[in-house]
Amino acid sequence: MDPEFVFELRTCRWAERSWPPEGTQDVVVARQLGTKRRRWDTVVVEVDADALARRGRFGRRRLDSDLLHVVRNAPAEWAWYRDALPDPGYPWRYVRETIHRADDRGVLDVRKQGNRLQIRRRYRYPDWVERIVAIENKPDLDASAARALRGQLERDVALSLADEVWVATRSTGDRIEPALLEEMPVEAGILTIDGGDAEVAWYPRSLDVDAPGTDILERPDGGKYDQSAARFEYVPGEEKRAKRLEIAERAYERGWRSYTKTMRPDCRHFQLRHEDATMLPYCGAKGRCQTAAECSQSCSRFEPEPPAWRQYGWPIDGGPGKGIQRLLEQRRERERPS
Repeated sequence: MDPEFVFELRTCRWAERSWPPEGTQDVVVARQLGTKRRRWDTVVVEVDADALARRGRFGRRRLDSDLLHVVRNAPAEWAWYRDALPDPGYPWRYVRETIHRADDRGVLDVRKQGNRLQIRRRYRYPDWVERIVAIENKPDLDASAARALRGQLERDVALSLADEVWVATRSTGDRIEPALLEEMPVEAGILTIDGGDAEVAWYPRSLDVDAPGTDILERPDGGKYDQSAARFEYVPGEEKRAKRLEIAERAYERGWRSYTKTMRPDCRHFQLRHEDATMLPYCGAKGRCQTAAECSQSCSRFEPEPPAWRQYGWPIDGGPGKGIQRLLEQRRERERPS
């Protein structure tokens, strides 16, 4: 049976090809993204295709919160940066550093007028993000896994940072999927994955991402004598909108095929196998799909590619491992116009 990492890759590929379950929508799919306290297995960013293409003018790398503050508020005509930008809430010297970073990346016009630093918008930052969907992957959703996941999903629903929250689990083929019998928040949807296909077992509710959310910090452990109160704080809608855009920018930069950056495709045993319309990392030495944690130089079966495999080009460009990385990068670029 495939490990959860491989199940996660199958979910990502299905979402890239077939999201939403009913209908068609341009999407950017990434994995292992979120906030400091919460990381989602799969993130689906529903986008406006034309606006996404315009986002490509800003380059392949993400724009962090400081860069977004500058490029989104830069004026159409030259102006002193402190007149042009709203108060960032932190010292202006850091804004100057961000302006120089934006200049180095070619996404902002910058000049000195006397002793004053002036800026001008080079491109209008597009409104390319329409919705964000969070998917938790639990291929074997038994009772214990459901109990562990329930608290996480309840926090997701209360915060409502994503427009929808889903759980993806392996299809059992039963008349009633076991996931439906577990105590999960009714606001969360359930997807059952079978190879490269998925079916909706339970549709989610759309969450109000514009309203203030509730960030649950601590909950009572439960029990007969536990009378402690939960700790939480409210998160303004404006703060949520900023965080959503930061997550979308990270998804734009990373995609979900970047797993080769944490694996060793330069190992002679590393392969890509095409299964259910998904290219999955496969270990020839172990005879199975491996996880990113397993596939590293600390693996006892790791063997570098023989030099002869790299003879048809410069060593830095040759070899099957480099070819695998280029192939996955090309496939990622199809979903991330620039």
